[in-house]
Amino acid sequence: MAKKRKAYPSIFKRLFVAAIVLALWAIIGWYVVKIIKEKQALANAKTAYYKAFGINLPQGYTIHGIDVSNYQNVVYWPLVKAMNVDTVALGFAFIKATEGLNNVDRSFSKNWQATKQVGVPRGAYHFFLATKSGSKQANNFIKQVNLSAGDLPPVVDVEHLYGVSAKNMRTRLKECLTTLEAHYHVKPIIYTYVSFYNSYLGNEFNNYPLWVAHYLEPDKPKISRDWLFWQHNERGRVNGITQFVDFNVFNGDSAAFKKLLIKQ
Repeated sequence: MAKKRKAYPSIFKRLFVAAIVLALWAIIGWYVVKIIKEKQALANAKTAYYKAFGINLPQGYTIHGIDVSNYQNVVYWPLVKAMNVDTVALGFAFIKATEGLNNVDRSFSKNWQATKQVGVPRGAYHFFLATKSGSKQANNFIKQVNLSAGDLPPVVDVEHLYGVSAKNMRTRLKECLTTLEAHYHVKPIIYTYVSFYNSYLGNEFNNYPLWVAHYLEPDKPKISRDWLFWQHNERGRVNGITQFVDFNVFNGDSAAFKKLLIKQ
């Protein structure tokens, strides 16, 4: 009498197929939820109107701007571009592109394309991790950001030591900056806080353009060296953005701003 085949392989095969089907449904469900959430976020952004910017703007500056990342969720840039309060409009936007060795801000591509389409002068920034190779971080940024005529120079955002010595942080930061400069043929901008710059950067980086954060100062940031941009408040309101947003000013007139832009 012939022996009956065991049913185990058939059961395992069915379980495997069922697992694949469930995984596919889970992926489809995730995408559907993602699309629904993005559409709702866009709808919210399109109806986000404010009578004013929600903050006091420092006097004596003619060019104002914002910086955004995935924190701001979906941004409806046509409303951002059109907003004008007491003759003050937004003349530039810095957009988070990358972080560390591999991370890419998930809103970068949409923000980068949309600002170009509506005609907002744009700049991209990299969030620097002092624990990682400076040159490899620069390459992460380079892979994602194609600068063209009318764009602002690349920015490196350095805010923390993460337990690394100040000396090692400076070495890696220089690697990052020199790699970016070699690729884009323009000197990158450093973003940081007044206290961090004074404590850990100092004279070694005085030849780099500076975008400095110092909140709630009435007239200018309290730093002894020259600066290009000042982030003066982190709780501004802008049409087309549902979240609070950072506000900045450019330290110069329209001619100086135009001279700063990429020429290629």
